[in-house]
Amino acid sequence: MKKWLMNAAAALCFLLGLIFAVVPGPSVIFFLIGLTLLAVHYPLARKYVRVCQTTLTRGCRLLDSKLAKK
Repeated sequence: MKKWLMNAAAALCFLLGLIFAVVPGPSVIFFLIGLTLLAVHYPLARKYVRVCQTTLTRGCRLLDSKLAKK
């Protein structure tokens, strides 16, 4: 029951992320929430969470360095 509920919540978050990708909204946040919910039960989702974490960290460092130069 708990796994089914987590999967349903993850699907809802992914759906909201897709909707917000078309209309203005926080699509990345909803995609990450859905992926994190899936990572509780699925090892492949954990791998993608790590990839997202490293990519977002690298992007934030790049943005910080660009903003620090100004």
